[in-house]
Amino acid sequence: MLRSLSIRNYILIDSLEVSFPEGLCIVTGQTGAGKSILLGALSLLTGAKADATQISAGADNCVVEGEFSLKGDDLQPIFEENGVEWDSDSILIRRVLARSGRSRCFVNDCPVPIGFLSSIASHLVDIHSQHQTAVLTDKRFQLSLLDNFAGNTDALKDCADAYKALSALRKDLAETKEKLERISTERDYISAQFRQLEDARLREGELAELEIEQSQLANAESIKESLGGIEQLFDPEEGLGVEASLKEASRLLDRVVPFVPELADISDRLRSARIEISDLAETISAQNEKISISRERLEQVEERMSLLYSLLKKFSCADEAELIAKRDDYSSQLFDSTALEDKITSLEKQINTAQKKYEDICATLHTAREKAAPAFSSRIRTMLRSLELDRAAFEVEVQQAEPNASGSDAVCYLFDAAGVRPADVAKCASGGERSRIMLCLKAVMAEFTGMPTMIFDEIDTGVSGSAADAMGTLICDMGRNMQVIAITHLPQVAAKGNAHFVVEKTDTTTLRRVEGEERVREIARLLSGADITPEAIANAKSLLNKA
Repeated sequence: MLRSLSIRNYILIDSLEVSFPEGLCIVTGQTGAGKSILLGALSLLTGAKADATQISAGADNCVVEGEFSLKGDDLQPIFEENGVEWDSDSILIRRVLARSGRSRCFVNDCPVPIGFLSSIASHLVDIHSQHQTAVLTDKRFQLSLLDNFAGNTDALKDCADAYKALSALRKDLAETKEKLERISTERDYISAQFRQLEDARLREGELAELEIEQSQLANAESIKESLGGIEQLFDPEEGLGVEASLKEASRLLDRVVPFVPELADISDRLRSARIEISDLAETISAQNEKISISRERLEQVEERMSLLYSLLKKFSCADEAELIAKRDDYSSQLFDSTALEDKITSLEKQINTAQKKYEDICATLHTAREKAAPAFSSRIRTMLRSLELDRAAFEVEVQQAEPNASGSDAVCYLFDAAGVRPADVAKCASGGERSRIMLCLKAVMAEFTGMPTMIFDEIDTGVSGSAADAMGTLICDMGRNMQVIAITHLPQVAAKGNAHFVVEKTDTTTLRRVEGEERVREIARLLSGADITPEAIANAKSLLNKA
């Protein structure tokens, strides 16, 4: 139930704090006083759209806060999945709307996305606005009421899961077939591209190696001439070479060291230099032997380089690694055609199984709906006749529909106030009749969905006299098992309440609870208007005494 509501800076409400008791709470007030503004503020706590125009003039933001008491732990899994603190006794919801148009939402002081409010709203409150009788003609709404009456909650969940799984498999099959068709269409092209890259026997880094080898082969004569010259310098045909000269210098220096000790370091360095020169000479000689002058090999290298360059250009690749990746992709696509055919066969088998499961659940739902429809119709007829539609006919017709997450059924609500020829309620019910039908449906919905709080915004529009009194009795009966907040202009309904609140408007909109003589005068006002007569007061007292 809604324990309390706090509103600051919302349209015409500067500051309002009110606590609501259990049972039937009545809200009345002059036309235009702001009764519907209260519902607008409350709807923000259920995830309704918000914008900066809802903030009072001159204020930076508006804040709406509501505390709800709970029965059971149905919401606990939702809270735990979203990391929101769970309190088994109550839920505190706060919505803060800034002048920028952005809003922030908090549940038990934990920040939450707006979608979280929408996900828990149906467990907390059901708001029936003045114009919601239009939903009476909504086929999904009609079907959901019958399902609630039939106790199809678990079967509906199974149906939704089965439909989702079947739809996912069908989507996967369509995408797989499309991919296979695309590959089949391009198969010859893909095969030719793959063969060209496969025949090239690609290897990462090969082009860089070929470029170095090509450079060496193209300049082989010059390289050998230079390396040969270096070898001659190290070991000339006449005279001492570099190594021999260093060796002789080292020998002569060793003779001097005993007399000039400080030259010992120079001797060691000279010996190291000789060893290094010897190693260099051997390396240069070995490298000179490797260099070959081969026109045939040069032509082979340049031909291979030309092939690699042409492949890089053709396939718009930067190096051999990208060419290899392209080759592997073509190979994968060619292989995929076989794998995709196998996948299609597997998916078709899975779809047949999923289709059978879905159809079985649909059949179960259909049987349950067909069985529940007469009892549901009878229940609504009985309630309608208690609202002075003595001959009213009301029937629920289960019809075949396109398969969806709720099964393969649709329903049509048939009504005739005279009980002669029931037709689609959307085509034959007047405004007052729709209000009474909607109230009966809501009463049944409240009974079978366990709704903790139900709010009616002038559901009695178009009804007066003894019919209004009967509606008040029905709403009062609902209030014995749940919290009901009814905004009304009818004194017959207002007199039934366990608590009575009046909306008043001066510069701002306020809400206060009235009792005793104040309540008598408010009901008298509903009876006679602004000019409250003694007769109206007497009539008001009579209505209260009957309640």
